[in-house]
Amino acid sequence: MARLVGINHVAVQVGDLDEMLAFLAKLVDDLQLRGRSGGMAFVDLGDQFIALERVAEPVASGHYGLVVDDQDEVVRRARDAGARMIGGHDFLDPWGNHWQVVDYRDVQFTKTDRVLDSMGLDGLAKSERAIAELRAKGLAD
Repeated sequence: MARLVGINHVAVQVGDLDEMLAFLAKLVDDLQLRGRSGGMAFVDLGDQFIALERVAEPVASGHYGLVVDDQDEVVRRARDAGARMIGGHDFLDPWGNHWQVVDYRDVQFTKTDRVLDSMGLDGLAKSERAIAELRAKGLAD
């Protein structure tokens, strides 16, 4: 069989890695840098990561859903950081990448209790709507 099972990472093109890392650090507490290599920086998302790729001429395309534990707070911080807001929970970074802030409680993907605990997010629960969607797929009790 050959099936899609998830995303290992997404590479987001930016013009300046340090500037982008500083921008992200304004949005969230305790930004974790997994590492850097050449023109890349890797930002931890618990057991996942985002790759930031420095390119001379970034090409913004599509949008990226950034899952967070407090959607309203991250949106407020994006505004305070000077992001160009393009919707209730959407903004553009300095290179025009479209980010959508999504609350963990409302998405279908789940992290194990161990991963949540290690991220300091123990007790972060799914909304009833997300649980119903997971049940419909046979992914929750």
